[in-house]
Amino acid sequence: MSDLGQQVQALFGQDPKSVRPLHGGDLSQVRSLVLEDGRSIVAKTGPLVGVETAMLRAMAAAQAPVPGVLGVAGQHLFLEHLPESRASTAGWAALARGLKQLHSHHGETFGWPKDYAFGSVAIHNSARADWPSFWIENRLLPSLSHLPAPLAHRIEAAADRLPDLLPARPDAALLHGDLWSGNVLFGPKGSAHLIDPACYFGHGEVDLAMLTLFGQPPVAFWQEYGSLEPGAEIRLAAYQLWPALVHFRLFGSGYRGMVEQRLSVLGA
Repeated sequence: MSDLGQQVQALFGQDPKSVRPLHGGDLSQVRSLVLEDGRSIVAKTGPLVGVETAMLRAMAAAQAPVPGVLGVAGQHLFLEHLPESRASTAGWAALARGLKQLHSHHGETFGWPKDYAFGSVAIHNSARADWPSFWIENRLLPSLSHLPAPLAHRIEAAADRLPDLLPARPDAALLHGDLWSGNVLFGPKGSAHLIDPACYFGHGEVDLAMLTLFGQPPVAFWQEYGSLEPGAEIRLAAYQLWPALVHFRLFGSGYRGMVEQRLSVLGA
């Protein structure tokens, strides 16, 4: 029996009747399992599932919509299986309500107890007392040694400007941390759940920056979430710079233009 089968037997007292792959990210393998009693569950396998478990439980404690954690053993995380459907107006509104609820839960400092990673790109989560320092030291500067020199110099120039562009101590909101549309599971009857988190405490606009990196949510989302404070355009560019750098480092030069466009907005 495979290690996955052994862990299923240990946790649920039965064997998986069927296993099929689901789409997943760089960190883990994701599979849908049907147990002998007919229940469907999801199994994620990877080196950081323990950190993800803590994130999902923190989000659930904040009453944000996430799949329930059924158990974790070794490198396997077992989750509630949620039905999926196409995004709808009601689903986008539900996402906004869930995200607003998540962001209403605040921490004392910016950061997270454990570091994380997007594939080979480390996510440094050590606590910082002020927000610009966190964003500069933990998100932008660690990429410098992985970039062509001209791009690295522009990142440094942008970093020099950020203390004047970002709020010093916004509410340290609980963030999803990787909120692109693929990490939203829209369900039937207008539901929306947050999956595959990379949590930390920070400025709530970070999640909105990621959500708008590749497109714009419909009006229904903004009607529920609420409008952003003045000056959001330049802050969103600063926050989008981080995932743009991640994409550049993971997937190559095709994302250089995304990085440079955000740098231009920041005057770097």
